This record gives sequence, C-alpha cells and structure tokens, in this order.
Amino acid sequence: MITSRRLIHALLFATVAMPGIAYAQTNEAPPPEAPAAEAGEIIVTGTRATGMQAADSAAPIQLIGSEAISKVGQPNLNQALTQLVPSFQAQNQGTDMASFSLSARLRGISPNHTLVMVNGKRRHGNSILQVINGAFGGSASPSIDLIPPDIVQRIEILQDGAAAQYGSDAIAGVINIILKSDTSGGKVTGSVGQYYDGEGTTYSASTNFGLSIGDSGYLDISLFHRRNEVTTLGEGQITVKNYNGTVNSGTPAGFQSIYNALVSNNGTSHINGGQPKSMLNIGFYNFGYDFGGVELYSFGDVSYRHGDALQGYRVPSRVCTSGSSYKDPITNVALPTDPAYCYGPTVASGMIPHIEVKQQEFQVTNGVKGDLGGFNWDLAVSYSEDLAKVYTTKSLNASMWQNSFFNAYSAARRAGATQTAAAVAGQAGAFSPTDFYDGQFLFTQFTTTLDLRKEIEVGLSDPLTLALGGEYRKETYQIGAGDAGSTYIEGGQAFPGYAKSDAGSIGRTAKAVYADIIVKPVADWSVDLAGRYENYSDFGDTFIGKLTSRYDITDTIAVRGTVSTGFRAPSLPESGYSATSVAPTSATIQLAPSSPGATSAGFGALKPEKSTNFSAGFVVRPMPRMIVTLDGYYIKIKDRIVSSGNITGQNAQPFPTPGTPVLTPLINGLTPYQLVLNAIAASGKQLDPTVLQSGGLSIQTFTNGIDTETWGLEFSARYPITTSFGKFDLTFNANYNKTKVTDNRLGTLFNIQAQAIIEKSSPTFKSVAGINFTKGPFNANLRATYYSKTTSLVQPNAFSTTPRPIGSATNGYYRAVVDPAVIFDLELGYDITKWINLSVGANNLLNKIPEVPPLVADYNAANPAAGWQAGRSPYINGQGSLGAPYTFGPYGTKGGYYYARLALKF
Repeated sequence: MITSRRLIHALLFATVAMPGIAYAQTNEAPPPEAPAAEAGEIIVTGTRATGMQAADSAAPIQLIGSEAISKVGQPNLNQALTQLVPSFQAQNQGTDMASFSLSARLRGISPNHTLVMVNGKRRHGNSILQVINGAFGGSASPSIDLIPPDIVQRIEILQDGAAAQYGSDAIAGVINIILKSDTSGGKVTGSVGQYYDGEGTTYSASTNFGLSIGDSGYLDISLFHRRNEVTTLGEGQITVKNYNGTVNSGTPAGFQSIYNALVSNNGTSHINGGQPKSMLNIGFYNFGYDFGGVELYSFGDVSYRHGDALQGYRVPSRVCTSGSSYKDPITNVALPTDPAYCYGPTVASGMIPHIEVKQQEFQVTNGVKGDLGGFNWDLAVSYSEDLAKVYTTKSLNASMWQNSFFNAYSAARRAGATQTAAAVAGQAGAFSPTDFYDGQFLFTQFTTTLDLRKEIEVGLSDPLTLALGGEYRKETYQIGAGDAGSTYIEGGQAFPGYAKSDAGSIGRTAKAVYADIIVKPVADWSVDLAGRYENYSDFGDTFIGKLTSRYDITDTIAVRGTVSTGFRAPSLPESGYSATSVAPTSATIQLAPSSPGATSAGFGALKPEKSTNFSAGFVVRPMPRMIVTLDGYYIKIKDRIVSSGNITGQNAQPFPTPGTPVLTPLINGLTPYQLVLNAIAASGKQLDPTVLQSGGLSIQTFTNGIDTETWGLEFSARYPITTSFGKFDLTFNANYNKTKVTDNRLGTLFNIQAQAIIEKSSPTFKSVAGINFTKGPFNANLRATYYSKTTSLVQPNAFSTTPRPIGSATNGYYRAVVDPAVIFDLELGYDITKWINLSVGANNLLNKIPEVPPLVADYNAANPAAGWQAGRSPYINGQGSLGAPYTFGPYGTKGGYYYARLALKF
C-alpha cells in the first residue's frame, strides 16, 4: 500500500541515494528558458548534440507546444495528442479494468512499443494491464493522463531509431514530455463540458504557477482536479427486450409481468456502461537550482484516481434458487424460478454491478548535473509506485446467496413448514455481501541513470559529439488476492476477485550502457551512430544500434535516413497476469503464459521481441517560414507478443439451454471445447454456474506467436501567415500506416480474428488539418481529422445458421466496419482582459457516431423466427445491447462534446 510515510521515504531516498556507479539512458532536462514549440525550437530528444533545432534534426521530431495543448476540449494529454498527431491513436473505451487504464499507441503497433519520458527520464508503467483482446491488448504502458496539461511546456515525439538511444519499449518511438520551469507567473483554469446527449458531464480545475528560488532556481507547480460522469450505450437489453420490441419469450412465468413492465417503460435503455465515472487529483512539480557549475533538479508527482464503471446488465431472474441443483427436500421437485425464491432487490428491474478502482500513484526523480573536465554529466535517481485496488460494488455473489437460501429453506421444510413459509425462511437466512474487495495490483520501478557528453575538436567543420552512459533499473509487479466473498465459487457478479492462484509477485533487474557519436564530415552532412547493450536478469542480454544521417543539399532541401535495431522485454504484467473476466452470458479466463492452464493449451513463458527499423525522408523549405517534411518508415518485429485471441470452447445459449460445444478445429489433438475445459480445470478457476451451463467459455493468454511488418509514410507541413486581417497558422499532418502478419507460428491458436486485430484495427490513413486564426483578443481554432475505415472480425449468436462470409461457414466471422469519417473540432476564444480568457468549443462538432452493427442474414425483421424471440441477439457481433454502435473505431461512441473554459493569468 502506498502511504504518506512511504512517499516521504521515497522523496528522501531519491535525494540522497546517488551511488558511485550509476547507469542512465537519456538526455538532460531542458533549461528553464525553453521556448514555445516552433519549427526552429531547440530540441533535446533524438540527439545528444546541443543547440539542435527540430527542422535541422537528422531524425523526424514532432513538436507539440503548450498553446496547442491548451486548445483541446477534454482536459487530458491523450486527447491532445490524438487531435494533433496523426500517427497517435488513443483508446476510446475499455472493458472491465481496461476502462481505467486507457492506452495510446504510435504507428499502429502496441502501446508497449512506445517509451514515455518526462524531462528525458523514463516514466513508470501502469499496474493495470489491458487484458481484453483488441488493438490495445497487453498494454501496461505509462498513463499519459496522469500528467496535468498545464505543466507541459512542450512534447517531443521521436519515432525513428529510438530504441538504440533510449532502450527497451521504444520500438515505435519516444514521447518526451518537457515540463515548464517558470520562475514567475501562473494560470488558473476551469472548464465544464458534456456530450450532446447530456451524459458524461466533465468538470476540471487546475492551476500552474512558477516561483523563483533564490538567485538561480525555479519551482513550477501544477495542481489538477477532474471529475466526469458516466456515459451509456444502447436502447435496451436483448435479454429482456427482443429486437422487434417484444418480451423475451424465455421469460420465466413468475417474471412475465416484471419483464413486460421493463419493456413497456423502456427500463433497460441506456444502462450499458461506456465511459466510467471518474475523479482524478494530481499534484506535479518541477524544480531546479544552479549552484554555479552544478545544478540540482527534481520533478515528480502524486495522484489519486477513483473510477466507477457500469458492468453488464443482469436480468431480474438472474439470482434465483431454482432449477435441478436445488430440489425441495420433501417433494424432490426442482424449485421454480419465482420471485419468492429470488434475490429481492433485483427482482423488479435486474442488477447492474459496478467495478470500482482506487489508484494511488507517485514518481519522484532527483538528480544533479554539471560540467567536469569538459564533460557535461547528468546523474539521476527515480522511484515510482502505482497501486490499484479493485472493488465490485452494488453486486451479489449468486452462489453464496443461493446456497444460503437453500440451506435455510431446506431446514424449514424439514421442520414441517409449507413451501411458502419455507421460502420466507429462505429469504431471511440468505446471505451475500453486495460489495467485494477483488484484490490489487502494485507496480514499482527504481531507476538510476548517468549521462556523459563531450564535444571534441577533430578538425572537421563542427566538433565531434561523444555521449556515454547507462542505466540500472529494478521493477516489481504484484497481484494481491481478493476477500473471501469475492473468491467464493464465482465471486461477485461481473468481476470475480483474484484468487490465491492468481496472487503473487515477480521482479527483475535490467542494466544498460550506451555510446553515441555525432560527427559532421562536411558542413552539410551529419552522421549519428549509437550502440546500446542491455542485460536483463530474466531474459539475458542483447545489443542494438542505430545509424542516422542527414545531408542538406541546399539551404531549402535536405534528405535524411535512419537504420536501427530494437529490443523489448515482456512487461512484468504481461508475464504474470491471471484473472477471470465475466459478462452476463460469457466468461474468459486470462492465463499467465507459463501457468499450468496455459501450458495445457500449448503455451509457455514469454521471450523478448526484436525489431529492425528503416526510415528515409526529406525536409523542404519552399518559402520563408514554411516547412514540409515527408518520411517513410519500415518496422519489422520478430517474436511479437500478442494475445492468443479467444480460444472459444462453448458458444452461449439462452439459460437454461446448455451452451453449444465447439468441436473443430482440433488444437493440439483436442477439440476447442475439451481444451478450454482442461485449461479451466488446470487454472483452478471456479465459474458462475449459470455461465458454465449456458454461456460462452473461452481462454486466452499472451504469447510470442507472430512476426509483423509495419510500413508507412508521415507527412507534415506548417505555414504561419501574417496578414492585415489577422494571423493564420496553417498545419497539415498525415500518416499512412499498414501492418501485416508475416509469420504465424501458432497455427489455429492465432486465428483470423486475432490477425485482423493486428492488421485492421487502426485506420490505414489519418490526417489532421488545422487553421488557427488570431486577430487582437479573438482566436478561432478549427481542426478537421480524417480517419479511414477500421475493420474487426466478429461472430454472431450461435443461433444464426446462415453461412458466414469469412472463414468457416458454421463457425466463421462477419466483417464489422466503421466507415471513413471526418471529425471537426472548433474552439472560439476571447481575451476579455489581459488576464482573463473565455473559450467555448466543441469536439466532434457534427456529432459523428460509429455505425450500429447490421443484422445477420437469417434474421427476418418483418417476421422473425420464434427462436430469435428468446432473448437472442440478431446483430452480426452478437452484442446484447439494442442500437449500440461499434466500440472499436478510432473516435468515440458518444458523438459531439461541447465545453466552456475560463483561464485567469497572473
């Protein structure tokens, strides 16, 4: 548990623990006078040389300034980067725990392939793992959302040759967040907004101010608070209301009037969760003091997040002591599904369990830097903890309630009570908690770094730059078990607690050294050669390198290119996570790769990924102040870690009809049905009996199963214009990106659905065109973001017997498509006084929402067959919510969001 005492100890430790031998990976923090992000700004990412401008860099560097960040409606950095960087894609919606750790990625590959840094130092990973298979599956990457926008001076994004310079995790690139270092002034900002339909109201308040410390020091502080309400999806639940508006024909007789009432009053509309309710508090600081030749610096944060997400709807008859497992001890007849035998608080309208997360996080980095014998040196120590406690609330342990009801009922019957009286006794004796502690995740990271840099005259046009250094890093990851109620049989409805078989702790150490030489053989030609050696306690060692070069053909045209290799060790959460995810009609068991359950399915321990990267491009200045860049890239990843995809052993049927076993194709000589049952048994998991009998059953794990190739083009153009009418800042950025699976060593274990997630889950093309107009106190900012289509392979309800267009005719897939779209964002601002600015705006101005899935071919909307009226979904993706849009698209499911923001400067 993160306590104030541990935080204080970490602060003191980070201040004094400067060992004699240390290792590092990164550049020194930016100077206090860092200017706003412009094309000619001095950069600190992607080069060890000093005084380098972005437009002169040998590798492409994208810069996002504080002014651009401040004009994004939703107050978080993920939104800012999504709207400003074409190769950046943020997750819009999660499932279960993923709702609280929304991730982002560069160039269409995993979030784990992007290294996030603050002031050039590694940012810690997330304790919450993205488990559900999808475009962001497997991610435990740093949460950019935990950095207040107001403390950011600029963001530098390097995407070529980053791994050799900065180490593991940087295959796709580096996002370096440079903090403000002001010595005076400040700002207080408040904003409010909501979606066009009135949901998801968001409030935020923040302040940022700079202080002068003595004669040569600074302290920049940001305090941030944000809270938002929940959003929902769908016009009703298929388990109650059929697509044609009729009541589920499988409704138990005793519940007929209750289900009829729910349909007539639309009682199951807009109850499926989208965005969770959330409250976030962050404190962030950046400090530095120059003692004359030696500078002491420190930066860090502490944050607390409380999230509350709606889970899948449970029908009124879900928790009942009835059926063949519960027979009257006198008559030996199964108890009926009748409200008298069911959990009373859910009889009228059903149950919507909640999953809540309380996340405590901090990171502190302290260091000293200076000049010694011509060497610039930088020594730093960083420590971080990320603790997430998980709770299921407003729920029930169905088996606990049913068993305790039945015990009390049976005792009363044996004592001579009538069935009616015994049912009353059963209700009195039934017991289950409604709130459960499901367990916790804890990730810790300790890093010590050392950087050395020296410029050496070697008789060339410019001095040779020599950089040396290294890093020592220690990480731990822990899963804590839930309470007894959360692990009793299936646990609380919606999210079982983490069992003792899930709990445990793993850790490792990593050491690295690097060397980097930058030389200019002639005035217009630069060469940057870097090599890096890394050694991991659990995976051994590797050597990676990069060569970057640039040649300025004229003052207006330059060509550049990079070739590099990369390496990524599996994250500790990928290697050690184990849990069960339960929906109303399905259960998926996530198996740790080296666990007995995973081994029984043919998997094993993870090994590192390796990459090869190539890029080439040019920089053109066709006219004064205008800069155009075009870069092509190629990324090959070997032994890429991916989800195995859901290995489905049983398809769901309406309860109490038994689920349909999946018998083909054979996997390791077993049917998928038997393979899944064996893995469940080996894992020691206990599932909800209702789901076990009639629901969908599947398993998945992470595995080094494939090789991939990613290639693309990155275009950027900017042209600021000053006219008599006002100032215009015109920008256009675009990214074309394709990923292909080149080798699948898993056979049918990695099916075409899992392959489509890798290849089709990101838009192939994304562009962002912007016009920022300023005239006096008035400002207007318009953006148009184009997304090409995204595709997912989905499966319908097993009742659909029409041959499916992709894969097996009887167990194949439909192609789900979110069509191309242009999303407009508009903000209008006015300086009421020199110190007060009022802005109003809208993200997704035209209220664009992804498509609702079409119906399967064998559903006749005019005259549906009787089987479709028994609570079965007719959508091609089998979704249980009526009228809900696809959730895998590149933009959100809620459409337009409007907001107002007031900023006070001082």
